[in-house]
Amino acid sequence: MPGQLEKIPLLPPSEENPRNSEGSFIRLKDGRLLFVYSHFYGGAADHGAAYLAGRYSEDGGRTWGEDVKILDNEGQCNVMSVSLLRMANDDVGLFYLRKDHEFSLCRAFLRRSNDETESWAEPVLCTPRRTYNVVNNDRVVRLSSGRLLMPASIHYPPQAGQTRRPGFATCYISDDDGAMWEQAAGELLSPEHSQSGLQEPCVIELNDGRLMMLCRTDMGCHYRSHSEDAGITWSDAEPTDLVTRCVSPASIRRIPQTGDILIVYTDHSNIPPDVQAKRTPLVTAISRDEGETWESHKVLDDDPDGCYCYTAIHFLDDEDTVVLGYCAGRYATGGLNLTQISRVPLDWIYE
Repeated sequence: MPGQLEKIPLLPPSEENPRNSEGSFIRLKDGRLLFVYSHFYGGAADHGAAYLAGRYSEDGGRTWGEDVKILDNEGQCNVMSVSLLRMANDDVGLFYLRKDHEFSLCRAFLRRSNDETESWAEPVLCTPRRTYNVVNNDRVVRLSSGRLLMPASIHYPPQAGQTRRPGFATCYISDDDGAMWEQAAGELLSPEHSQSGLQEPCVIELNDGRLMMLCRTDMGCHYRSHSEDAGITWSDAEPTDLVTRCVSPASIRRIPQTGDILIVYTDHSNIPPDVQAKRTPLVTAISRDEGETWESHKVLDDDPDGCYCYTAIHFLDDEDTVVLGYCAGRYATGGLNLTQISRVPLDWIYE
């Protein structure tokens, strides 16, 4: 019998705190698990005022402590969309977006902690392009070479009558453990007829040394691209059979215990028409052939009024379990306002 799926509705909203969303995990040296997320206090919109908050768990994500402020709001709008990463010198890296304008200025920064998140160094700008850079939570990756990659979707300032122009995908690169960053030469342009462009990319390193990028689109599925030069240039984006009609992102990680790739995404391959505009159901699937095909689709959540997205993935190294943190609100009450933690046994995913 596979293990049991455990769901913890960790962060419900309140009048003073209308949204808690898009976080990332890291295991600290004392064994605690830290989850850092966006704590909104100035409305629930993406440009509402927010700071970064965190909660600590001493039992692998089953129970969590009280809310702790990690970083004050230093943006004219907010700070949000965290990625946590252990740096090469053993610091904890805190990557986040600083949003200074609703439509035209959003940039990513890195702060480091050499005392296991007790304090943070001054910020380093990771996205030198002064425009609207969208970097999802839990997206920054370290390649086997040591290179850091930050996949991003870039939106030029809107023209008259627009709120935001279609995005194109690229990566920001650091080869000195985050001290200096530059934009890669390659830019993936929008699919023909797409209004959204290529949005919210995620990247994984494949066993043959190539990289694979998946992008959210409004074309009915995720689009895929590959890089053979460690993220500098990318092949033309092509559609996949990962059907998602609601314009929602995917998250991917390699399963350390098996070497397969895990994906968490909104699967619209077999749902009724009245649900196709919603971010439900949320499923897991695995690829045994480096992202060419996907199997063992398992439903995590499928409330027809649910909004499931922006998943953080963390594998526990002392048990065959993956911890997922994702938005799990309901459209009737605010889709992005509640964050849920789910502990998922690997044998449940493979069943």
